[in-house]
Amino acid sequence: MYSIPNYLDNFALTDLADILIVAFIFYRFLLLVQGTRAVQMIVGILIAGSMYWLSITYKLYSLNWVLNHFFQYFFIVLIILFQEQIRTALISAGKVGWIKRGGSLHEEHVEEVITACGVLSKEHKGAIIVFEKSSGLMNYADTGTTLNCDIHSDLLYSLFQTHSPLHDGAVIISGQKILSAGCFLPLSKNVEIDRHYGTRHRAALGLTELTDAVVITVSEETGKMNICHGGIFYPMENEKMLRKSIREFLIKDASAISSKLMTLKQE
Repeated sequence: MYSIPNYLDNFALTDLADILIVAFIFYRFLLLVQGTRAVQMIVGILIAGSMYWLSITYKLYSLNWVLNHFFQYFFIVLIILFQEQIRTALISAGKVGWIKRGGSLHEEHVEEVITACGVLSKEHKGAIIVFEKSSGLMNYADTGTTLNCDIHSDLLYSLFQTHSPLHDGAVIISGQKILSAGCFLPLSKNVEIDRHYGTRHRAALGLTELTDAVVITVSEETGKMNICHGGIFYPMENEKMLRKSIREFLIKDASAISSKLMTLKQE
């Protein structure tokens, strides 16, 4: 009489751990690609897989030959297609959140930044100021002019004047110091960005898509201030809202920020 094999007899704790690790990796990958063009690529791969199954089932030899050669190099294709997501995942896995270079940002430093942004906003002077968190930004800081000086509103204001040779780049703040100015940041490759966004806003999106940095932008055309984090822009209606939001973004987790901002708007 035929008996159903009991697979649980050979099932060990290491097998459970193996399954959970693989499931966690897939779960994190799906979180990374959610809402991006990578979802469309995954659908395309699934369609190719379905066509490969059909070619085997119905003996479509030409199609099978093409897809067979494609799937022989499947992992190389995956690395090429999802290089941005893989890079983001590796950066996230390599974060050392408990190590802070240069100390934490004090209240007086926040006030200096707020003061500078408020004046720049009123005068319609474009600006982009980056706060480093757990993701190191030295590779971007090296593209600008190293300052390594104290944070002061007058200095920030002068750096973004049109006659300043550093006004087109970003200012990077690390700990309690202005690390560098006139820095070049990676532009976002998101094709769905609002066309009204200029280079500064695209640079803010590009950096926050790759790191956990917090970026303040001031529009040269409208004078409006924004905070960018995690590839999302949060409009700042006034200096009070900007002050509270900076504290939230630099101290608390990003998951609690959106609800907090909604509360701030109602005040």
